[in-house]
Amino acid sequence: MNPLKQGEKAPHFSLLNQHNETVSLADFSGEKVLVYFYPKALTPGCTTQACGLRDIKAELDALNTVVLGISPDAPKKLANFEEKKALNFTLLSDEDHQVAEQFGVWGEKKFMGRVYDGVHRISFLVDENGVIEHVFDKFKTGEHADVVLDYLKNK
Repeated sequence: MNPLKQGEKAPHFSLLNQHNETVSLADFSGEKVLVYFYPKALTPGCTTQACGLRDIKAELDALNTVVLGISPDAPKKLANFEEKKALNFTLLSDEDHQVAEQFGVWGEKKFMGRVYDGVHRISFLVDENGVIEHVFDKFKTGEHADVVLDYLKNK
């Protein structure tokens, strides 16, 4: 696994969202985009992370920052996640994990003695010109929203 780094151009992508509509990174040209990768909708850690971002959406909007959550889940599961947790941002389905691979966040994981390939919980702040401005890779799920907000407010 080799995640993209600050200063690199973000890969162009188009994925289906929770409403089966195609969303592209290019749709947000001129805005900052927090592209955050998470392993699986409706699991405890991913729910904590998503709800944290939900709760700061107004502040992110004020900072001209859009949130795109990406996981290997199907659009139907993402719609369920959005509805059950009252999420207020776009969730994208990367079922074949091609976008995760382009960002370098797909790789070997270990959980309870099991080794498997999956999505690593890493977020990328993409600037208005499509360049990675910051990589968030060291945080606890419950602190993710605060870490992002602190960076945006204090840079």
